[in-house]
Amino acid sequence: MTEPTHPGHIESVPVHFEDLDAMGVVHNGRYVLLLERALSAYWAERGWPFDPSRSHFADIVFAVREFTITYHVPINTVGFVAVHFWVERLGTSSVVYGFRVISQDHTVVHAEGRRAQVKIDPTNLRPAPIGDTLRDAIAPLRTSAQ
Repeated sequence: MTEPTHPGHIESVPVHFEDLDAMGVVHNGRYVLLLERALSAYWAERGWPFDPSRSHFADIVFAVREFTITYHVPINTVGFVAVHFWVERLGTSSVVYGFRVISQDHTVVHAEGRRAQVKIDPTNLRPAPIGDTLRDAIAPLRTSAQ
């Protein structure tokens, strides 16, 4: 088993039959959901559930600003894949995740990319600074270049 070459986290996520297209491979648009499933599971385990009233973090409203992906090897079955993600950049109001969708044994890279998201103030829908509590929680995901 290959260990990650970056810091970050590897989360196992399911591939459902509904994720497959007519050719029997995961539809390109479903890779967004694979990353979302991995990030949601990671943050829920750390006190950021879907219910804002139970969140340990005040910073709960984020909007995805950019999503880029390069596909390498199709996923052609249901079951589980692994999503390896890390934080490439943490700005005043934004966070940029790098990610790879890999096989469960970590030997095949199916796709890789980046996702940028911005913290939004829900009262005016404008970017707002990310608080120290969330910054501290993000620290284990950051690359050493930061």
